[in-house]
Amino acid sequence: MSPSMRGTRRMIAVAAVAGVALSMAACGSDDEGGSGSNEKITLKVSTFGTFGYDALYKKYEASHPNIKIVESNEGDLGKYTTALTQRIAAGSGAGDVVAIEEGAIVNFLKAPDKFVNLQDEGFNEIKGNWLDWKNAQATTADGKTTIGFGTDVGGLAMCYRTDLFKAAGLPTDREEVSKLWPTWDDYIATGKKFQAGTKGDAKFVDSATNTYNSILMQEAGEAPGYTYFDRDNNLVFDSNPAVRSSWDTTAKVLDAGLSANLKSFTAEWSAAIKNGGFATLACPAWMTANIKGDGGDAGAGKWDIATVPGGSGSWGGSFLGVPTQGKHQKAAVELAKFLSSPEGQLSAFDEAGNLPSSPKDFDNPALKDFKNEYFSDAPVADIFVEGAKNLKPVYLGAKNQAVRDAIENDLRSVEQGQRTSEEGWQNAIKSAKAAAGV
Repeated sequence: MSPSMRGTRRMIAVAAVAGVALSMAACGSDDEGGSGSNEKITLKVSTFGTFGYDALYKKYEASHPNIKIVESNEGDLGKYTTALTQRIAAGSGAGDVVAIEEGAIVNFLKAPDKFVNLQDEGFNEIKGNWLDWKNAQATTADGKTTIGFGTDVGGLAMCYRTDLFKAAGLPTDREEVSKLWPTWDDYIATGKKFQAGTKGDAKFVDSATNTYNSILMQEAGEAPGYTYFDRDNNLVFDSNPAVRSSWDTTAKVLDAGLSANLKSFTAEWSAAIKNGGFATLACPAWMTANIKGDGGDAGAGKWDIATVPGGSGSWGGSFLGVPTQGKHQKAAVELAKFLSSPEGQLSAFDEAGNLPSSPKDFDNPALKDFKNEYFSDAPVADIFVEGAKNLKPVYLGAKNQAVRDAIENDLRSVEQGQRTSEEGWQNAIKSAKAAAGV
């Protein structure tokens, strides 16, 4: 986006954030870590991926001169979640504030005593700051304990390269493109037309796993509301029709020769984004930051965003929790409140494109009227927000990440021609059981 447009958005968001910071400073007084405290403390925030908090850290430190914030970003989600699980279990080593991805939070809800109960810290008075289903994901079944403030939600769309579409003889206007694929079968048919029309080496799809995960979250959201584990935490990988249907649809993508056969979030995948190695990418809101970061200035205006086949869905989203092992829990809670507030979420959206989980932000002009220049002035609110309002949460079991990693490995073996789809599926059943420990 242009400096002027980005500056306008940032002034709106930062002004709001500054107001919150000042109001917090006014009521901080003698509390641990408040602006009236003389104790110098350092708060460690543990994250993965891109949360867009740099501007927020500076604002908070400015209004809380006794606090220094250090972010520890551990990159890969799987490795981060494994490390966080170990640190929480050990009772040491976790950050004062920790990011928890939606697929992992159910695991931590099994040990709510390891986290500060945010209901004891004013959560119920401000729970309207987040979507109801987002709050439910971070709350124990009895409703008595909440371990995380919501940050973002995934939303779901389809990002595509307009230059590659044009070269293949396909329409480039986002409304016309959206009409190409009301269903995933239509999406595959469009991919075949793309491959027949393209004059280069680009493939229609980046990878099997990104496509599969998007379809799975969409199908599970429709019914039955869970993926690999039911709500009693029984492994249902091979009996949940949403899983098998998603696998079979992805197999059709591979059978049609549409995939670039890339492993997501690797150097090769990033290079393909930059060099036009593929034309479409299943695109939760947070993915736009990956595309822009990897595509660089040369990619500006070459991407656009259409609706996803099936119309809506969600993939991803996180929370901020405060482990009870920390030495400065009250100060950490106040920081987490600030970062996840409606104003804080707008700032994170401004910096990283993460879609807010606060309904209070959905009608804010900073979000509602924003058009993403990098993505050909795509109207983010029209594409992502409307779907987020009506999403149904998908239950992800305590060992979801381990099972997901195992399944993705089997799906990649099909993608690489090492197994047939059915062979991959049968092996995935074994892999899922091993990963789940059953």
